Amino acid sequence: MDRNQKVTLVEELKQILQSSEIVIITQNNGLTVSSANKLRRQVRASQGSYRVAKNRLVKIALKDTEYESMTGLMIGPTAVAYSNDPVGIAKALSDFSKVDNKLEIKGGVMNSMFLTPDQINALASLPSLDELRGKIIGLLQAPATKIAAVLQAPATQMVRVVDAYSKKN
Repeated sequence: MDRNQKVTLVEELKQILQSSEIVIITQNNGLTVSSANKLRRQVRASQGSYRVAKNRLVKIALKDTEYESMTGLMIGPTAVAYSNDPVGIAKALSDFSKVDNKLEIKGGVMNSMFLTPDQINALASLPSLDELRGKIIGLLQAPATKIAAVLQAPATQMVRVVDAYSKKN
């Protein structure tokens, strides 16, 4: 990779990182190609991206950004995961690290706040954006269903009384 390509890569990484809500640094000791591809698919399914780049270039890209506090994590074979859905990407990485212990979550930054691996795992335990939307829709529909049941109750009771009276005679 020549100097111009490195400069282009650093600028691209800087733009990507600045447009992301969360950035997570992982360490992948001995992750196989098939495992890495599986991880990328899981991260992509959670609306995120997973990228391996040279530590030195990532450190340069992190400089003068809100993610600069992560430069200390860039030791050894690392990768950068980023997304605009913090819960989704945290869940994807956390779930994968439970299945394949060769992936280690080192830390991350969300909204200029440094996150430890424990905080990222706690973030992963939250419901995703789609799950929250489903719960809100369910809560909004529940009152209408209850109102319909209450309005039907007097008619149902009247039918039961008439039916009981007809069976009696």
